[in-house]
This record gives sequence, C-alpha cells and structure tokens, in this order.
Amino acid sequence: MFTDITYLRNGNEKQQQVYQLLTQMHLFENLASYKPVLCGTIPIAIDNENSDLDIIMEVYDFAAFKSRMNELFGSYDEFKLQEKLIRSTPTIKVNFNYGGFMFELFGQPKAVAHQNAYRHMIIEHHLLNLYPDIREEIIRLKKAGMKTEPAFAQVLGLNGDPYEELLKLKIDKVQQN
Repeated sequence: MFTDITYLRNGNEKQQQVYQLLTQMHLFENLASYKPVLCGTIPIAIDNENSDLDIIMEVYDFAAFKSRMNELFGSYDEFKLQEKLIRSTPTIKVNFNYGGFMFELFGQPKAVAHQNAYRHMIIEHHLLNLYPDIREEIIRLKKAGMKTEPAFAQVLGLNGDPYEELLKLKIDKVQQN
C-alpha cells in the first residue's frame, strides 16, 4: 500500500493535484532506483495548506544520490541538501519548492518499509480507518500548529515520545482494538 502513487488519481482534490504534479515531473520514474514512496499527511488525507510532499527513499551511496539530486532539482527554488544523523541513522535530506509545493526528499540506508516516516504513516492510516471520528480532531490540531505524531498521541492519550509511542502500537495490536 502507498508504494504506487496511482491511488492519488482517485483521491481528494489535493491528492489528484499532487498526482498530476509528480507525474508531470516524472519524479518517481527518475528516482525509481531508490524505491521512492510518498509519505506524510497527504496520502492519508490529514494534510493542511502547509503540508509538504515527503518522499522517502532507500539510499546507500550518498555521493551518487547527492549528485543525482543536484542534477534533477538543483535549479529549483529553495533547493537545499544536507546530511545528518537522525536517531543514529545517516540521513540525507533534500528540500525544494516546485509547482506550489515544498518537497522534502529523505534518504536513509535501509528499506523504505523500515523507515519511521513510512511506519508512522501506515500506523496512522490504520488508526484513521479504525477510528474515523478522530480525523477531524487530528486535522484541527495540525491546523493549530501541532505536528502529526504529537497530534495522534494527544488524541489517543499516549504518554512519552509520540514518535516512539506510535511505533509501539504495531499494526497487529492496532487492528485488534
């Protein structure tokens, strides 16, 4: 699920707009070797007007990836590329503005399915399906400036680090509730 962007074609207005933009850019074709996946709030329809396009990828050769990012997106507005450690994992982040959207491309040396952004989105998607009445409260909290994971944690009454607490829910446990 979510690994093929064609689901966006039949989504809400913003999802359809994102599909058209990503298709026009040939972004997923150009980045296919990195197994890109659109993550975040837009795929699960809890986005707001400030939501960016988060695309996570499996990247092992950072030098080749940086070169490819510069080649493809270096001329785009607000282009920025940075390397950092996130929870002890080497990470490369690329940001730019295109077609009215901010993009954040995110690469780590591990399969996309094992990256936290993807894992959080899958858990949040299941929670929204199990408890559809929480969607509006999540969106309200996000519009008020709260990040997605803390919004879910607040609505669900989770204590501690919201990013870690969501991962503890595990899909099988979430589905049993």
